[in-house]
Amino acid sequence: MARINLLPWRAERRKQRQRDFYGMLGAAAVGGVLLTGLIWFYYSNQITGQHARNDFLTQKIAEVKKQNEEIDRLDTQRDRLLARKAVIEELQAKRSQMVHLFDSLVRTIPDGVVLTGIKQEGDVLTLSGRTQSNARVSTYMRNLEGSGWMKSPELTIIEAKAQESAQGSAVVDVKALPYMFELKVNLPNPSSEEIDAQRLEEAGMVEETAAAAAQTVNDASDAAAEPAAVPPAPDKAAPAADAAQPAAAPATTGADS
Repeated sequence: MARINLLPWRAERRKQRQRDFYGMLGAAAVGGVLLTGLIWFYYSNQITGQHARNDFLTQKIAEVKKQNEEIDRLDTQRDRLLARKAVIEELQAKRSQMVHLFDSLVRTIPDGVVLTGIKQEGDVLTLSGRTQSNARVSTYMRNLEGSGWMKSPELTIIEAKAQESAQGSAVVDVKALPYMFELKVNLPNPSSEEIDAQRLEEAGMVEETAAAAAQTVNDASDAAAEPAAVPPAPDKAAPAADAAQPAAAPATTGADS
């Protein structure tokens, strides 16, 4: 016999499908919320870490800026000290240079040449004077070139001056020195090595002088401390021996006769 199901199974199946759909939809929603939360948490941590790194970098950049400012300040101070050192070395060199310069001027000037003026502008020295002839000036220029303290002499003026141009001069005899000349020489700028060598030479001379003075003082002290020579005592034994010796008997003349 045939069995017929008269229950509304289609409606039940539809409801079951709807329940399954809503269940899957809810699970998907929950999964989406969880996934969104995980993503948000991940990127939040990433952003927080990046902010921390940014703050760290900002702090380090500020420290580096301070260090750079300190370095710039030290560089400026170093440049200022180096400039001051260069000025001091230049003055130190020129101090000894002037001594050697005037010594060279005295040593290099030949007979028949008289200087009437000296002018310095920077490293250029202008010498003016009177001379007997052109040959004297040539000799003077060679002497200046070989002095070591002046170089590149350049003759700018040499001409014969009449006697009226130098009347009343008690220093220059115009008749004996009829030519007036003017020449320029360059003063060498000593390097730091030459300055150090000069300082060492001066220090050595000072040490030698001090050592000689100390030796002189020591010799004088030794001479003062040495006792004076005592004269020898008179020999008392010799007179006693002379007194003990008997006198010689006088010779008799009777026995001889």
